[in-house]
Amino acid sequence: MLRPLEMAHQFLAEIMTKEDVVVDATMGNGHDTLFLAERAKKVVAFDIQEQALEQTRERLEKAGLSNVELLLTGHERLDAYVEEVKAGIFNLGYLPNADKSVVTQPQTTLLALEKLCQRLVPGGRIAVMIYYGHTGGAVERDAVLDFVSRLSQREFTATIYRTLNQMNHPPFLVMLEKIKDYNHG
Repeated sequence: MLRPLEMAHQFLAEIMTKEDVVVDATMGNGHDTLFLAERAKKVVAFDIQEQALEQTRERLEKAGLSNVELLLTGHERLDAYVEEVKAGIFNLGYLPNADKSVVTQPQTTLLALEKLCQRLVPGGRIAVMIYYGHTGGAVERDAVLDFVSRLSQREFTATIYRTLNQMNHPPFLVMLEKIKDYNHG
C-alpha cells in the first residue's frame, strides 16, 4: 500500500509531461520540488524560509536540474508568478528539522489553494498533504477540508486518501482534479 506522500507523487506523475508548468507551494527540503523538476518543463517553488530555499537549491544542483524558479515568498502570491498550471503540491505544517513555530497558516494556504485552482488547466491536479499534529494544524486541516468540500462538483473532483488505524495524527492526502470538459462559459 502506498503511503500518502507516495500516492501524491503517483497522482501527479500520471498527468505531468515535459511540456508542463507545475507548482510546489511549500518547497520545504526540496523533495517534492526535485520530483516535479524531473517530470515537468518548469517548476515554480515557494517557501518563506531561507533554509528551505538553500536545501532545495542544493538538492537540485546535485541532480543537475535547472528548470526550477525558487521563490522566497509565500505561496499565496503564486498568481504573480504563474498563469496556467498543470499540477501543484502542498505539504502543510512545518519544515522538518527547522523552527517548528513556523507553520503554514490557514488564511494563506486557502488563498494559495484558491489561486492555484483558478490557474489549473482542465485535467490538471493538485495534491495537498495535510500534517496537522502541531499547534494550529487542526484548524488548517479543517479549513482546507471545508474549502475543497465546497468546490463545484462540475469543475473539480476532490478525494481524500488517509489511513484509518494510525495513532498520533497521521498525515493524509487531499487530491483535486479539474474536470477535463469543464467549460468556463
